[in-house]
Amino acid sequence: MLEQYLQFKHEHPDALLFFRMGDFYELFFEDAEVVARAVQIALTSRNPKDDNPIPMCGVPHHSVEPYMSQLLDKGYKIAICDQIEDPKLAKGLVKRAVTRVLTPGTVVEDANLNAKNHNYLGALFWSESKGRGGLAWLDFSTGQWSGLHSRKQAELWQWAVKINPRELLLPQGTKVPPQFGELSPQVTTTPSGSYFDAAAAARRLRDVQKTAGLEALDLGDKPELVRACGALLAYLEQTQKGNFGHLGEFRPVNMTKYLLLDEVTERNLELFRRLDGKAGVGTLWKVLDRTMTPMGGRLLEARLHQPWRELGPLEKNLSCLTFLHENDMLRTELRSALDSVYDLERLSTRIFLGRAAPKDFIALRMSLRMLPTIRDALVRSEGEMPPAMEELVRNWDSLEDLCEVLEGALVDSPPPAITDGGLFRKGYDAALDELIELHEHGEDKIRALHRKEQENSAIPKLKLGFNKVFGYYFDVSKAFKGQVPEHFIRKQTLVNSERYVTPELKEMEERMLSASDERKALEYRLFLDLRDKLAAARSRFLFMADTVASLDYWQGLAEVARVNGWTRPDLHDGMEIEIEAGRHPVVEDAMGGANYIPNDIQIDENRRILLITGPNMAGKSTVLRQVALFVILAQIGSYVPARHARIGLADRIFSRVGASDNLAQGQSTFMVEMTETARILRQATKRSLVILDEIGRGTSTYDGLSLAWAVVEELSTRARGGIRTLFATHYHELTSLEGSIDGLRNLNIAVKEWKGDIVFLRKLVPGPADRSYGIEVAKLAGVPRPVVERAREILAKLEEKSQDERSGKIVDRASQSLLPGFGVPRVEIPEEMTEHPVVTQLREVDVNGMTPIQALVMLNQLKQTLDDMEQ
Repeated sequence: MLEQYLQFKHEHPDALLFFRMGDFYELFFEDAEVVARAVQIALTSRNPKDDNPIPMCGVPHHSVEPYMSQLLDKGYKIAICDQIEDPKLAKGLVKRAVTRVLTPGTVVEDANLNAKNHNYLGALFWSESKGRGGLAWLDFSTGQWSGLHSRKQAELWQWAVKINPRELLLPQGTKVPPQFGELSPQVTTTPSGSYFDAAAAARRLRDVQKTAGLEALDLGDKPELVRACGALLAYLEQTQKGNFGHLGEFRPVNMTKYLLLDEVTERNLELFRRLDGKAGVGTLWKVLDRTMTPMGGRLLEARLHQPWRELGPLEKNLSCLTFLHENDMLRTELRSALDSVYDLERLSTRIFLGRAAPKDFIALRMSLRMLPTIRDALVRSEGEMPPAMEELVRNWDSLEDLCEVLEGALVDSPPPAITDGGLFRKGYDAALDELIELHEHGEDKIRALHRKEQENSAIPKLKLGFNKVFGYYFDVSKAFKGQVPEHFIRKQTLVNSERYVTPELKEMEERMLSASDERKALEYRLFLDLRDKLAAARSRFLFMADTVASLDYWQGLAEVARVNGWTRPDLHDGMEIEIEAGRHPVVEDAMGGANYIPNDIQIDENRRILLITGPNMAGKSTVLRQVALFVILAQIGSYVPARHARIGLADRIFSRVGASDNLAQGQSTFMVEMTETARILRQATKRSLVILDEIGRGTSTYDGLSLAWAVVEELSTRARGGIRTLFATHYHELTSLEGSIDGLRNLNIAVKEWKGDIVFLRKLVPGPADRSYGIEVAKLAGVPRPVVERAREILAKLEEKSQDERSGKIVDRASQSLLPGFGVPRVEIPEEMTEHPVVTQLREVDVNGMTPIQALVMLNQLKQTLDDMEQ
């Protein structure tokens, strides 16, 4: 048996081998040590008295799922080695085989999945020689898969971060770029190049998709994407033993249909996770998720990753949303009914793959019961139903035929295993009914036979007995020995009595004792037949899963809008963005809606770049994020938190918000900032929306100011007239650009000084801020009073010196030319500017003709000149 174990372990060296031995799954050697430590179970040993005992541990087969779930969450792979023949019939060693390899990216059980999130397995291939590559990803639990073909390698890695796969397959030799190091824990390097082989990949794709060519899948001109898809299929062949016929049609991402949000923007805007990496409260996802079903939740996740960028689907979506928003009674009925609908997609996948437990069939039955109720609620609703919802009702499939089968088949509380019996109701199958009757009421039938024999034989003391040797028997006192019927067969003679059996008694006994095993075997066959019947209807389940998801998506957004007082935005293809009394949805949710101060925003041809100044903590970043979130909300077809909003659709949103670093990859805060800024300047178009917060703060004042100035100028001139931009800064000198750059307008977050303190008014008003109030903010943060007072003294001296410089006492070429607002609009140095005296002396020096002593004397004179000027 140990040789058998080692053989399977050799075939799956990268997986923990769960080896079935009787009622337990056992692990040996290093696997046992890993599992015992990871899931906190006892580590024992085989042959403990030997000099080199073999480590081992195990778990009962009926309770193995929780342990496997823990291991998968920790990133381990698991090879399940089962007994493939009945041990009672085996001659010698029981035959075993690895029936399945569990991996984090291919699980289908609910215990290993987040109900409202996709669970992606990804594969990335890049061709250096061709300068192009492909990224493919699939959710094995639902059968959905897609991919992206690109000539930009960075774009593929960005999308890999965006989809966040549980596993990412890479060819041997491919390494994750340092800036995308967060993907490293998910990487699985394929054991050979055959995974990404072009010919094998094309063959696998054609076989799975049942097409003669790849053109039908829009993959004819995307060979690198084909290779990535082939790697996914090769991995499934290895881990699932070829059982993945449930995969749907492959659909490459159409980049022109969706608003593009790169992984940096999703992170900066805290769509799914806060900046500290945690999910839940503080994210847009948490505010929006009022869906009642897993399918609706996953649709919301997908839409937030890829909002629409065309008016057609948006107006269709908003019409349905408005209908449900205005019909509170209907929405309440829908929410109640949808709450009883389970995950039709993943349930149908488990049924199709043969991995469904009895409880999955009960969940499916409960879900199907609600489908007619949901449709009836829609049909009875008041008001004119929008066309999209009318079409949904018209094509509704309540699956009543399958629900009827499930209602008649399964009991309400079936056992956990399909081999334990007790699954089916009486009346489902006549042969099963007979076995159930024998199993549950066999003794009653034997007692009835006993009474009949008593009456027919006229033996008053005919007794019924049982022992393990003879089974059931009739006991007759020797006093009545002469009255024993002919069909009685003597089995044993005792001192005072004789024991008999009858053919009918033995037949009934044998049937009763075997009824339990026969019942289990018959119920198992009936269960497989029922599973096959439901698996054949998977396309119907998936259609209704999509239908329910859409309805749940609409009602969820309608519920959010109604509860929070949001309004329907007016959408158009222009560049104007007008927001009246807008609120940041996440901040307002965190505040409970109380005391939130709304703000107005207007972006148009005359206000393309909004330069926002104000102190820290005043709310500049909140305003920036708010506008970006409004565009995202509008382009997922949602209402927005404002009194009125008119939104011009964007093709992409870029963000550079907050200070962060990537020290593990050798990138400082400033390097990260400049990298993200470079991406924005190179990729933004006229239909893009750009939000920038505190550009240039990670370097010296003049460096940072110069960079911020140049970035503003570049954004004002790109894309034939400028890109819609909100730019928050502490560089007040930039406010002088209003009037010199077309379309730039100054705004500030108002504050009020009162008795030496500042009050944040949280109100966005026209014009520049007068100063930063940094010291006052430090005081509010609890900086010790002596530090605050000293900072005020230093600030006063610096401001006095700055006024002296501007009055002309010091004519410093560098400082004068790099103080925007006190010189020329652009950073240019006039030819007539007076040169610094030290510079003039240096120009006149003949370095080659000087002795070392003369050079030292000259250096001393220059230093004295500088000292005199500073006094």
